[in-house]
Amino acid sequence: MVTIDRIRKDMEKQLKVDTDLTNVEVNADSLDEALADAAVQLDSKVGALEYEVIEKGSEGFLGLNKKPWKIKVYENAEMRARTRKAKNKNLFSDEDFDQEVEKEIDRDGMYYIHRFNSQLNLKVILPVGKGKPVEQKEVLFELKRPDTVSIDENAVRKFIKEGTDDAYEVVGTYNHVPAADALLVVDIPEDEMKATITVSPPSMGGADISADQIYKSLTTQGIVAGISDQKITEFVDSPVYNIPYEVASAVPAVDGRDAYIAYNFETDRTKLRVKEAANGQMNFKELNLIQNVVEGQPLAQKMPAERGKPGKTVYGKYLEAKNGKDIRLPVGKNVTVDSDGRTILASINGQVLLVGDKINVEPILEIEGVNIKTGNITFLGTVVVKGNVEDGFDVKASGNIEIYGTVGKSHLESDGDIIVSQGIFGREEGEIKAGGSLWAKFIQQTKVEVEEYILVSDSIMNSEVSAMKRIILQGKKAQITGGHLFATEEISAKNIGSPGGGTETILEVGYDPKAKHRLEDLQIMQGTLMKELEEVELDISTLENQKKIRRTLPKEKEENLEKLRTRRDEITKESSKMTEEIQQIQQHLRDLKVVGKVKASGTVYAGVKIYVRDVVDEVRADVKSVTFYYENGFARRGKYEPPSTEDIKAPDGYSTN
Repeated sequence: MVTIDRIRKDMEKQLKVDTDLTNVEVNADSLDEALADAAVQLDSKVGALEYEVIEKGSEGFLGLNKKPWKIKVYENAEMRARTRKAKNKNLFSDEDFDQEVEKEIDRDGMYYIHRFNSQLNLKVILPVGKGKPVEQKEVLFELKRPDTVSIDENAVRKFIKEGTDDAYEVVGTYNHVPAADALLVVDIPEDEMKATITVSPPSMGGADISADQIYKSLTTQGIVAGISDQKITEFVDSPVYNIPYEVASAVPAVDGRDAYIAYNFETDRTKLRVKEAANGQMNFKELNLIQNVVEGQPLAQKMPAERGKPGKTVYGKYLEAKNGKDIRLPVGKNVTVDSDGRTILASINGQVLLVGDKINVEPILEIEGVNIKTGNITFLGTVVVKGNVEDGFDVKASGNIEIYGTVGKSHLESDGDIIVSQGIFGREEGEIKAGGSLWAKFIQQTKVEVEEYILVSDSIMNSEVSAMKRIILQGKKAQITGGHLFATEEISAKNIGSPGGGTETILEVGYDPKAKHRLEDLQIMQGTLMKELEEVELDISTLENQKKIRRTLPKEKEENLEKLRTRRDEITKESSKMTEEIQQIQQHLRDLKVVGKVKASGTVYAGVKIYVRDVVDEVRADVKSVTFYYENGFARRGKYEPPSTEDIKAPDGYSTN
């Protein structure tokens, strides 16, 4: 039943088809010429066209009163859709790349018909995959023109089935009219950088332009370089009439690239970025502003200049190219050139900088202060801080650390010496570690570990301090109040402790502090292991008794028993290793030749505990101008002996006096 809705849908469908149609109006002397002209304009084939006659033409009488044909030509809607699909095959986005191969596999067959000399020539490209083959009916329709003399349909059928191997094959003859042939003109501009052909279309009975004709015309004009076989083939297949078409292009000269420096570090400091924490947040204490390098590290490499590549015009004339320019290596301070003559290496540890146009490695980093502007500092060299190190910021250096101001609740770590012109306010969280010695005005509530000497001019208060050699306080105050101090050789100050003994002060000398700490840690760990061993032995005994009574244990308990026995063996081995290390440390401490001393030029207040080697001397009453030392297994007291500082090398600008 025909309904309004059905009619509306059919009309909408027809409207879409009509909208997709492309049409042109053509005037020509004959209907065949008009259709051929329309096929060129619509980039289609004659067999795929439909037309309406607007004005019927007439040949007149003896050429008089001749009237041209006027027709309106459409491309068949089905063929138009197929053409659009073919054109869109190469329009892939990146995400459709995987589908591109599949689309290329399914390709329709194609054919080309051209008239060369007096012969009809056919070129057939076979379909690929699920592509549609060329239709014989369509080919024959296009071959049968008024000027056609004969067609070898068997040959056409064969070539449609087998293809022509990208060549043109003769399939018939036509009534050739040489005066109607296509005309070809070769044009070369003054710079001789390309060659174009301009071809006028053939009339009825005229021959198309062949590839041989194009090659011959180019050779006649003296063109020997840059001829494109592909472009000539494409033109022969699908001629472009009355428009210049490039068939040869010169080989342009390419100037060589200048030498340049490839840097292995960031030369633009504004591009250095804040470190990102594991949770994705920015750590603004780690500003990453310093680019540390180590000795021998490649910093940059010169990429050599390239030779230019000469070119040729289409006439074969030589086109000269310039060679790239060389440059000097930007060698600055503390860098060297590798044996290849192109690579710049760091000759020391430090910070790499591009100063002007020179690469330098600076062994000393100078900054105004350590704060939110600089972030934490990590440097392979010496760090000089002209101001303060503020609370919460760290400084690590492979060389020395010199601070003109104060140090707050911070961490300092150096492989060399640490010098603090003012004091250290650790606030019970500050920590100082030095591979050399420490100089400071005072130390408060800070943990300090150094490999050599600690020299303080004012005071040490409520701090945990250890030195592998000596702790010396020299100055007007030179006071040790509260805390726990270790030194292998001696501790020297003016006053030690506090009046009334309100703050616990412990001093230890005559042994290796690190060995002592390690011994204490080992003893604690071994004690913990022994407690665990007792519990394991008790559990094993319980399970073994159950097994004796029941003769067997459930699987779960049997597995648990095996685990307990394994753990018992592990504890025994661990404890044995600890015992061996404890004995070695104890022997090391006994063998120390150093006789530790504690010296006070002023007063040692009651309540102070002094350990000399393994012997303690608890000061019960104030004592003045005294030296505590070890003799015959006892802690002795003698007259005050001034500290020896002759072997202590002070840094520039500092004194042990």
